[in-house]
Amino acid sequence: MSDITVPAAGTRGAWVEEVRSTLALAWPLILTNIAQTGMTTTDVLMMGRIGPEAVAAGALAANLHFALLIFGIGVMSAASALIATEKGRRQHAVREVRRTVRQGLWSALAISILAWCVLWNGEWILLAMGQQPALASAAGGYVRMLMWSFLPFLSYLVLRSYLAALERPTWGLFAVVIGLVLNAILNWVFMFGHLGSPALGLPGSGLATTLASWSMVFVLAAVVSLDRRFRRYRLFGRWWVPDWDRLRDFWRLGFPIGATLVFEVSIFNAAVFLMGLIGQPQLAAHAIAIQIAALTFMVPMGFAQAATVRVGKAFGARNRDEIHRAGWTAFALGIGFMTLTAVLMLVVPKPMIGAFIDVEDPRNATVVGFAVSFLAVAALFQVADGAQVLGAGMLRGLHDTRLPMLFALAGYWGLGLPIGVALGFWAGLGGVGIWIGLAAGLTMVAVLMMRRWTARDALGLLPSRNEG
Repeated sequence: MSDITVPAAGTRGAWVEEVRSTLALAWPLILTNIAQTGMTTTDVLMMGRIGPEAVAAGALAANLHFALLIFGIGVMSAASALIATEKGRRQHAVREVRRTVRQGLWSALAISILAWCVLWNGEWILLAMGQQPALASAAGGYVRMLMWSFLPFLSYLVLRSYLAALERPTWGLFAVVIGLVLNAILNWVFMFGHLGSPALGLPGSGLATTLASWSMVFVLAAVVSLDRRFRRYRLFGRWWVPDWDRLRDFWRLGFPIGATLVFEVSIFNAAVFLMGLIGQPQLAAHAIAIQIAALTFMVPMGFAQAATVRVGKAFGARNRDEIHRAGWTAFALGIGFMTLTAVLMLVVPKPMIGAFIDVEDPRNATVVGFAVSFLAVAALFQVADGAQVLGAGMLRGLHDTRLPMLFALAGYWGLGLPIGVALGFWAGLGGVGIWIGLAAGLTMVAVLMMRRWTARDALGLLPSRNEG
């Protein structure tokens, strides 16, 4: 997609063009996010064919893995904001773009090495958290295979961010669709022992995800190396040469983003571990309900990623009117979608749950009942969940990441977790109490993020380009 020149501020045409530009950028990002989540969803679906115990163990392992992965995802997202700002400042920038991508790949390797050291001891960590020995053992075997997907996935995210900032996001979608299809096939092969492979069970799923992740990064590496539109950036030339100034810029912006996502996702991970203490049926129901909520979340997340690029380009060009339009356009589109999904969760929860487990089987009645109640609470926080991720994405376009990090810490861990524990254990509400705590934390963060954005928008305040 070529860059679109937005008409003068305040005109109806300017807003229409911004909607078109945002949708053109967002829809491949949304589908990419859904496809990425689809890889995890595929794993859960396959595990469900083994049994509820496999789903529970897989949930523990996947959440331990994701608790570390999400920090890397956040840090890698700095690439989009930095590249978009540079392209807004100077359309034909090459060197700054190349420096950002290279240091993003360096950062991906550093984070992966640290993550591998932790995840290799996954079973011990889960036992230390009080999880059942049988579940911890199964989860530990799974995560020792899954952990090797860390480096290829983070490297894929750097290249995807580069393409998104250049407003060519469909290549990222193409790569992840290949990964999704390959992951499903390899899950079938390795988990259940088809085509001559031994039946590896849960570890087979981890192996499938690792191989699929490598396929994704190889596809994008080929694209940026061979396509004439990207070849001029020479992203992989002299990649071993350090660029400490750009590395510091990358981490100055990326670390708060990573920490923000850790605070958010870790509260959901904590909910998984708390569910494990309550009982296996509620843990299995939580794994199903959270997958449904995660799928719907991918849409506002895609609009938030588009907002980071669109706001970032306007920020680089120092254009207040375009910043205003880019931010509020993405917000309106994302919140509109989340309102619709909230209604669906309340009205037709069982068809959604039926994609993961047989809702007609009497043996699953307890799990289905819990999942329905969890989705009812999820419906209540859909709008808040969309608002907090959109607000964060809009602010990232302004390189404003430090206060949002503190908002996330206060909302999720200062409010959400205490309420969830109090209602779940002390008030006797069980899993529903945990989910109410999640809703409270999301709502607080959403309010704080949007207050921050509206204050800056009302003042027409442009922070310095180095603000992080």
